[in-house]
Amino acid sequence: MKIDILTLFPEMFAPLKESIIKRAVDSKKVEINIINIREFANPPHYKCDDEPFGGGAGMIMMCEPIYKAIESIKTDNCKIFYMSPRGVVFSQEKAQDMLNFNHIIILCGHYEGVDQRIIDFYNIEEISIGDYVLTGGELPAMVITDTIVRLLPNVITPESILDESFSDGLLEYNQYTRPSNFLGMEVPKVLLSGDHKKIAEFRKNQSIELTKKNRPDLLKDK
Repeated sequence: MKIDILTLFPEMFAPLKESIIKRAVDSKKVEINIINIREFANPPHYKCDDEPFGGGAGMIMMCEPIYKAIESIKTDNCKIFYMSPRGVVFSQEKAQDMLNFNHIIILCGHYEGVDQRIIDFYNIEEISIGDYVLTGGELPAMVITDTIVRLLPNVITPESILDESFSDGLLEYNQYTRPSNFLGMEVPKVLLSGDHKKIAEFRKNQSIELTKKNRPDLLKDK
């Protein structure tokens, strides 16, 4: 998979060069490119934003630099997403859907957003990571990239994906490791029993209880 990220602040993406994402890139399971939109603006000032028509606070990212940036990288079958608080809320299911594309372009807005005409021209899909507003689309782009990459084949073990939160519509059960007694707090004895059937039942019940407590909305269709 190829992921191209368009941004005015490429320095913000240092976290994508660490840990599991770095290993996935190094092993060529994914190609991640950070493209500076400002490089496609006109010299000498490389201006990428201007005041909104009709008045209003803040600045709007201009069409031309974004258009030139997209044209320099787009392919016939690529899918373009724009990080926006007014978009469809991102989910694990959406991340799975994104795996159907071999080439993804993520546009990071900033200031008061981007000129609507660039969204309309490319039929860009808007995505939000939650009901709040950030200073720009860089953090959401990293969230989405991380979520997608870890789902790619052989990036992490398949068992980890099967058992985690949202994989079956429930939150993940509690996890424990050594020592079995920490400050007088004991690990549930069933997890030390070696009885895989009882362990599976225990974890399933824990997942249900945690989901009831923290995310009851996930249980509406169950």
